[in-house]
This record gives sequence, structure tokens and C-alpha cells, in this order.
Amino acid sequence: MKAHDGIYLDGAWRPAAGRDVIEVVDPADEQVIARVPAGDAEDVDAAVRAARAALPGWAATPPAERAARLTALRDVLARRKDEIAETVTAELGSPPAFSQAVHAGLPITVAGSYAELAATHSFEEKVGNSTVLHEPIGVVAAITPWNYPLHQIVAKVAPALAAGCTVVLKPAEDTPLTAQLFAEAVHEARVPAGVFNLVTGLGPVAGQALAEHPGVDLVSFTGSTAVGRRIAATAGAAIKKVALELGGKSANVILPSADLARAVHAGVANVMSNSGQTCSAWTRMLVHRDRYDEAVELAATAAAKYGDRIGPLVNAKQQERVRSYIEKGLAEGARLVAGGPKSPRERGYFVAPTVFADVTPEMTVAQEEIFGPVLSVLRYEDEEDALRIANGTVYGLAGAVWAADEAEAVAFARRMDTGQVDINGGRFNPLAPFGGYKQSGVGRELGAHGLAEYLQTKSLQF
Repeated sequence: MKAHDGIYLDGAWRPAAGRDVIEVVDPADEQVIARVPAGDAEDVDAAVRAARAALPGWAATPPAERAARLTALRDVLARRKDEIAETVTAELGSPPAFSQAVHAGLPITVAGSYAELAATHSFEEKVGNSTVLHEPIGVVAAITPWNYPLHQIVAKVAPALAAGCTVVLKPAEDTPLTAQLFAEAVHEARVPAGVFNLVTGLGPVAGQALAEHPGVDLVSFTGSTAVGRRIAATAGAAIKKVALELGGKSANVILPSADLARAVHAGVANVMSNSGQTCSAWTRMLVHRDRYDEAVELAATAAAKYGDRIGPLVNAKQQERVRSYIEKGLAEGARLVAGGPKSPRERGYFVAPTVFADVTPEMTVAQEEIFGPVLSVLRYEDEEDALRIANGTVYGLAGAVWAADEAEAVAFARRMDTGQVDINGGRFNPLAPFGGYKQSGVGRELGAHGLAEYLQTKSLQF
């Protein structure tokens, strides 16, 4: 794991104009493990200019060649999988096995899917007496979060490159080392200079400068709804396209006919995965009143077994935020059946796996995104009540439905106001679109729908 003391600009590592640095902290032991540049508006401007200069050549590159570069990028990521996993564990705190399987493994799959799409996608089609061209939208500002540091980078950069766009990446300040490793992989894959550029920096400085830069055509952001709202306002003032993947408060609806033990254990595992730092986590478990007490007991037992198996939260601020939500739940009358606000370790930003029972839909822990290992179990009276509770937040990113009969689960899922629903524990599909309804975002990631975000259409009339 090596930290660069510069930014990746126009195909090379160069000194940053900004003199400040970001200290990268290992959240498991609170030790500083590296320092990287805190790029400023001057660095952002240089990166956007490089991307703008490289755009005509990359946009004109045949899709087959773009596919070849993405295939090479996938292969580099695969070769460096162990290094990626070690880096994510060091700066995010993710357990090594999870870092290997998800943080390193998933981006390899996604990069490969876009290599195939770049080669097979129809960038031109006939519609009556017209030819419709699907052309790259231009220079993309990719602003990514810390919770899935490499996956979120690949989910933005790979489709942008497949579409013929050029990119300036501003990664989260908590996980810049993974982004630097990705820049090394891009260079090793021989992506042309200027097509991809990296500026590490703080959100209010580098991120804001990138979002408002007149040379940027699309801002793709993943993060909180509050920040997404500000980015959308900034981009809207310039009539600039945005793609926003924001917060979530997903419902895990267990219908009366479901295998209760299976559904509860899967639900707890989903919330505890990545220490609860997943925007699509099923943080609200909805159970019929007749099976509620049994579900609460199962959830409490399952959560207690995680104990030391989950990693820390990313930083001290996040730890304090999650603990404050747990205290808020207690103050509002929720019943604690596992975990609690007390840190389970003397050192590191850990939060105990926590389960609340007797949660009502209006409580803060049932309405706001906590982003930690905290599960709320809610009781419903009948299916209509379950639907009302499931749809009763400002979010609509993901969810789950469980039933003995798949058709029963699908019928309920069709009525949910959310962008993705797992049916009886459905598996992840890298080609399926991911994105939210309501305040969970605008646009989609992954697969052909994700590629379409980076294209604009032109029609030729004959």
C-alpha cells in the first residue's frame, strides 16, 4: 500500500497546487496510516482542462477499443485484488474476508460487465426515417463515497469510459488510497492520458469546485441526500445533468407465510454487513403481529452472534452519529434487545450490533438513515398496513419481501415505492439497474441503464 503525494493528472502523477494534506486514519486503531494531497480549485481546474482536451479523441475512439481498455482495467484489478482488499481494510476498517469478496471482487465483475457492454451496445439505431446516435455526454465529475470505495468508483468511471466520456474523480477523503490504487490500475491498463484524472481533496473545497466547474457536463454523485440536494442545485443553475445515488431507509417485509427464521437471519446479516454502512441496507424489519415476538427474539440472538465479527465505522464523527441515533431511539421509547450506544472496545470507532423492538413508524430510528449496524423491528397488522409503513419514508432506494409463494412476494414488491427489491433473498445482479425513488436519487447505475446515464441522443432526419 503506497500513498502518492500528488494528483493523477493527464496521465501522470503531478504535485498538487493545494499545499494542505489529508491524514488517512485506520478506524480500527485510530492511527494515521498515510497522508495525501488536499487538492483545491486550481487542481480541479487543471484536471477538468485535461479531461476536456482528451474528450474529442476518446469520444472518437471505436467502442471496440474502449472495450479493450476496460478489459485491461478489469484484468489489472483482478491481478491486484489482494492489494485492493488490504487497502480497503486499512482505511475503511472492513474485515479482510469482506474486503476480498465484496470490496475487491465486486468492482472486477462490474468493470468486466462494462467492457462487454462497450463492445456490444448499439450506439446508433434506426427509428423510422431517422438515425438516432447515442453520443458521450462529455466531461464527467465523479464524486464518490467511502462506504464502498472501489465499487462506487468503478460503477461511475467504467460506464463513463465505455460511453466515450472523460472523467475527473474526487473520492471521499476517508478512503483516498483505494482511489489512488485505481488510478494506478487505469495507467497500467493504458487508458490514454487525460481520459481519467484524480484529485483527492475535501468535499466543500475540491468537490464543490468540481460540481460547479463550467467545463463539467455531468455530475455523478453518491452520498447523503443533504449533499446531493446541494449538488443538484449547483448543477441545475448551470443546466448541467446530474446522476444522484443518495440515502435509503429500506424495508424488509416479512409476510406471514414466509420462512421466518430464514428471513430474519438474512435481514440481520444484511444490516450488519459493512458495519451497516450501506445505503441499501434493510434497516426496517416489518413483521406481522402474530409472529412479532418470535422475530424479535431471533433478531436479537442473530445480532449478538456478530459481536467482534463486524468492523469499525469509518471515523469518529460517524461513530458518534450512530451512537446518538441509538440514544434517540431509547429516548423515544424503542426497546433495546441487542447492543446499545456504549462502544464495545476501548479503541477504534466500533458500535455494537444493535436491535430495537417496539419501534413505531414515526420514530426517528424508523425514518432517518442511521448508516450503522442498527436494526429496527416494526409490527404491522395486515398487508395494507405493511405497505403503508414500507412506503412511509422520504426514501425509496431498496427493500426486500419474503413469502412462501414467490408470486405473493412479487405482488407486494410491485406496490413498493422503491428502486430495487430482493425477492426471498434474491442475488445481486451487476447488470440490473440500481437507483432510487423519491429522495433516494435520480438516475441509475449498473448495466445498460447505467451506461445510458453517460450518453446523450442526436437524431438525424432523412
